[in-house]
Amino acid sequence: MTVVKVTAVVHDLVIESIFSTAKPEFAMEKHFHNCQSCGMPLKRDPKGGGTNADGSLNYMYCSFCYEMGVFHNPEIDLIQMQELVRTRLREMGFPRILAGFFVRRIPKLERWKRHE
Repeated sequence: MTVVKVTAVVHDLVIESIFSTAKPEFAMEKHFHNCQSCGMPLKRDPKGGGTNADGSLNYMYCSFCYEMGVFHNPEIDLIQMQELVRTRLREMGFPRILAGFFVRRIPKLERWKRHE
């Protein structure tokens, strides 16, 4: 991969852009608003997201579910994840009906779509 730095001066403003010659499908990782395993908003993750095997930030899973390229609980199934999230939300003071609403959405997350 070649990185090209382009500098331009427009009306006395210096504008710098960095371009990569990598193919677009490999250059950018899709960003999600919620963890695609548990549904937690990624903006609430104290670490900003999980990490890939190389230590880079993962924009698909939270740090509670995914670190260094592996899931914390790789053997957990959908039903167990739903129960874990429901319990955690209730511990945090969420009303039962709201916790149930969030849990119902878990099967639609990327990690669980393939298990339908």
